[in-house]
Amino acid sequence: MIACLVGYHGARAEDLTQDAFVRAWQALPGYRFESAFSTWLHRLAVNTALMDLRARRSRPQADADEDALEHVGTQDSAGHATALSLDLERAVATLPPRARAVLVLYDVEGWKHEEIAESLGMAVGSSKAQLHRARHLLRARLGDTP
Repeated sequence: MIACLVGYHGARAEDLTQDAFVRAWQALPGYRFESAFSTWLHRLAVNTALMDLRARRSRPQADADEDALEHVGTQDSAGHATALSLDLERAVATLPPRARAVLVLYDVEGWKHEEIAESLGMAVGSSKAQLHRARHLLRARLGDTP
């Protein structure tokens, strides 16, 4: 999930995963058992990735879209990448960061636009517009233009 939010940048995703576990360790004494531990940990990991996206948004973008594809792809049990998932992962990785974040949070994680807007510091309408933009770009990149 973190890898998807950060555009499949392998080293960056690994760093953020490590940061999320450090934050979880530090926050563990404050865990109140109001939700499942996995839910709490998942939310903490998503928040870690979102904080990184916000911080990067305020800095100049140094990464090119091609760099996002460097670590894309998972292997199946036979050691071969699945073509469809690889194409989809590559297309998602090349989306603009805010559009990618909204797409992942809405379509993959099941968040509501209100939650996305609050977490990313945008209006609900902007969240909806970014989702529409992301889906349009995905269709174009996957060759399914209407």
